[in-house]
Amino acid sequence: MDLETIRVFLMTRGIDFGIKVVAAIVLWIIGRWVIGILIGLMRKMLARNGRVDPTLAHYLGSIIAGLLTLLLVLAILQVFGIQTTSFAALLAGLGLAIGAAWGGLLAHFAAGLFLQVLRPFKVGDFVTGGGVTGTVTEIGLFGTTLLTPDNVTTIIGNNKIFADTISNYSAQPYRRVELTAKIANGVDPIDAIARLKQAIGEIPNVKPTPAPDVEILSFTPEGPLLAVRPYADNANYWQVYFDTNRTIIETFSKAGYPTPETPLVRRQA
Repeated sequence: MDLETIRVFLMTRGIDFGIKVVAAIVLWIIGRWVIGILIGLMRKMLARNGRVDPTLAHYLGSIIAGLLTLLLVLAILQVFGIQTTSFAALLAGLGLAIGAAWGGLLAHFAAGLFLQVLRPFKVGDFVTGGGVTGTVTEIGLFGTTLLTPDNVTTIIGNNKIFADTISNYSAQPYRRVELTAKIANGVDPIDAIARLKQAIGEIPNVKPTPAPDVEILSFTPEGPLLAVRPYADNANYWQVYFDTNRTIIETFSKAGYPTPETPLVRRQA
């Protein structure tokens, strides 16, 4: 092959190929820009409507963006003269191979769809899922992101969440605080219950209805164990939790109750 042949090839095929490369680059840039605008408009319309949750709108936007990007790739292949029918068959075969290898990932994707349809929780809810407790910050295609109370971002596979027990603490407007208080043997439990009910009722943000529950839970060698259960709105749960513990100590100290102690068992020789 001499220089003249190479020059002729570049002048004919090379220029044509270069034009196709430039066209493909321009098509990709414009296509991605248009897709971004369309997805942004769709999310704004869904958010403005108010009937679609922002989490679902984000989820649908991600799926549609992926599909539009795939169509854009097929259009770029057409520029190079590649038959999309053959490519679609190749893509389908590749999809089966990837599906077999990444069955777990597809299971997370399917679980994500069920989470969106069944809606056991939404972004902003405080939940326990997959053995992790925290505030939902994102429900993604394959995993859900929780922010735990100790400020750790944790990502859990959707399939693990969907296959496990889900506790949504934000589903109801208020929660019950579960605490206990032990009194010594010899202390009148009726008097202790009356004192605690009055003191707990004066704690800020304790709901008057339902009224706080203070009852004998069980009997121990040290003395009766009382169940102390005030109710509080979700936003005030931890404040009421800690204030109730402090109130138990202050109430028993003010009443002069002795500290519960394990009785000594004397063995006969």
